[in-house]
Amino acid sequence: MNAEPPAIYLAGPTAVGKSALALELAQRLSGEIISVDSMQVYRGLDIGTAKPSAEERALVPHHLIDVMDLSESFDAAQFVRLAQIAEVEIRNRNRIPIYCGGTGFYFKALLHGLSTAPPSDGLVRSALEATPLTQLLEELQQRDPAAFASIDCQNPRRVIRALEIIRLTNRPFADFQPKINAANAATLFVLNRASTDLHHRINQRVDRIFDQGLEAETRALLQRGLRENRTAQQALGYRQLCEYFDGEHSLAQVVELVKLRTRQFAKRQLVFFKHQFAARWIDCSQSTTSQTIRTVLNETGHCEQS
Repeated sequence: MNAEPPAIYLAGPTAVGKSALALELAQRLSGEIISVDSMQVYRGLDIGTAKPSAEERALVPHHLIDVMDLSESFDAAQFVRLAQIAEVEIRNRNRIPIYCGGTGFYFKALLHGLSTAPPSDGLVRSALEATPLTQLLEELQQRDPAAFASIDCQNPRRVIRALEIIRLTNRPFADFQPKINAANAATLFVLNRASTDLHHRINQRVDRIFDQGLEAETRALLQRGLRENRTAQQALGYRQLCEYFDGEHSLAQVVELVKLRTRQFAKRQLVFFKHQFAARWIDCSQSTTSQTIRTVLNETGHCEQS
């Protein structure tokens, strides 16, 4: 029997052009798109997360978009479970699953497996959350230098979770990280662009989402509990607008701040993909969409549908 055709995995920083590429690729291959985005799962976070339009979703089926309310939490384990269900359904229709997004941690959970770490402990978590980040980093460096060297020290949630595991188990954080099975490793394509090109696209995107009504969308989401959702309230654009509503910035300052934070976020995404995956990198600044698609097709063994 012939092996079933492989799924395609497209990753990269925000605004690099992943969604447009996935849409065209899906049309050429008779594929369906599985979103790998920790914010697009939430209903209502539309403009700020640059969700595919209704027309695009009618053109190509998209999965794992608008699957959660703001009152619900979502994590990597739920993502993997729902993504695997979606992939089975897609394959049952004899179509190709195309994973597309920028949430590196979700790609890692999907391709490398989930951590075996213990569940969160409310008392330990509360104590850590009440501690300044500088003190947390000092403790992490002292108790687990390897974790300190590898973790994103600007991400309090990551630091808190690492220390929570260390305190609960008295073992190194690395002991609970999944081990990659090279025999089953899929090809992850990471799209990138020259920094000036990517920054220009990010700035354009931020201007566009504000023009499309991000401020009004955020006000409406606050009425639905945006501030109470720890994950969703961190979404770029929404968080800075909340600060504007609280009087911390002018609107003009917020627009520039969102551009800055998005550029910084894109840099962190690239660092994560570089260090966590043996990926195939494609420079979209030096490659047309057709050339990029041809590269993906050649390296995955797919053929365009007639």
